[in-house]
Amino acid sequence: MKETNNIRILVVDDDIRLRALLQRYLKEQGFSVSAVNDTAAMDGKLLREQFQLIVLDLMLPDESGLDACKRLRKQGNEIPIIMLTAKGEEIDRILGLEFGADDYLPKPFNPRELIARINAVLRRHKISESDISPSNRSLIKFGDFELNIDSRSLFKGKQQIGFASGLYDLLKILATRPNTILSRSQILGLLNDRDYDGTDRAIDIQISRLRKLIEKDPKQPQYIQTVWGVGYIFVPSGQNVNENTNENS
Repeated sequence: MKETNNIRILVVDDDIRLRALLQRYLKEQGFSVSAVNDTAAMDGKLLREQFQLIVLDLMLPDESGLDACKRLRKQGNEIPIIMLTAKGEEIDRILGLEFGADDYLPKPFNPRELIARINAVLRRHKISESDISPSNRSLIKFGDFELNIDSRSLFKGKQQIGFASGLYDLLKILATRPNTILSRSQILGLLNDRDYDGTDRAIDIQISRLRKLIEKDPKQPQYIQTVWGVGYIFVPSGQNVNENTNENS
């Protein structure tokens, strides 16, 4: 089994035999594959790693695939999703697509059909190796800024911005998950509580400090926006994700 491309797929299925089968087969087709058995483990993977597609089972022990798909889309996560289900009812297929799934495959299925559907979804989303090359992942541009993950540096034009490592770690977490809403507890978990006292207020304070470094008007932030009652979202385009939200936090 040899990985021949950089496309990373996350399989979420509580059937251990099917999970192992899909992991082995997808690897044989050149994909990089991780597999988990529930949506809690899926959330952890998505926070810590980058994937280009999710193969998501409908029936899971902690949360249905439909609810998980709907939740990811509500959070602003647009990762392509192919849903698997043992149910054959048309209503499940319709609901899956309405909730944001990109395709739907009833069990049992031919693994070759899954590969065909994966490739079709990736083509529709125009995901290629060039989109996920290490150079693109390590260099993040937003506005006049350029964040270099490899060198742990931030530039505004030709001027390097100096800031504490704790703030760098916070910016990296946000910038490497663009357009994805992160709760304060999720951010704390990703930071491993480094230099933080473990409270929501500590995150708010550090966000405020980070905004003073990169925002033209910290009271009306473009890049690190507040999603009230949920957390924060990094928007590299600077477009307001909620026109009716007051960002003075």
